[in-house]
Amino acid sequence: QVQLVESGGGLVQAGGSLRLSCAASTGTGSTYNMGWFRKAPGKEREFVAAIEWTSSTYYADSVKGRFTISRDSAKNTAYLQMNSLKPEDTAIYYCAAGSKYSDYELHVSQAYSYWGQGTQVTVSS
Repeated sequence: QVQLVESGGGLVQAGGSLRLSCAASTGTGSTYNMGWFRKAPGKEREFVAAIEWTSSTYYADSVKGRFTISRDSAKNTAYLQMNSLKPEDTAIYYCAAGSKYSDYELHVSQAYSYWGQGTQVTVSS
């Protein structure tokens, strides 16, 4: 079992930055892929970014060039650096962990077995 706890959400003005953290209860660096998803009011949950156990990264087109996913295996923590935030980035952001042996591609939620509770990000215009 892996428990995930997100932090770092909050209220920010458009154009600002936030860094989300996802602390895992156990080591994930060499075993798990990590992902960030978000869910805005009235919308389906959507993929934001993912980092493989190899450290390869993937991004949704809507955040490419603005968001950066990273991980610190020594701290069992994944990060999502969000720059140039827009009001449409407002959502609850969820961290997820999935086995590196999963057959699913990293942009789909089925690739992940463990989810955090989420952290609210609100971007004002």
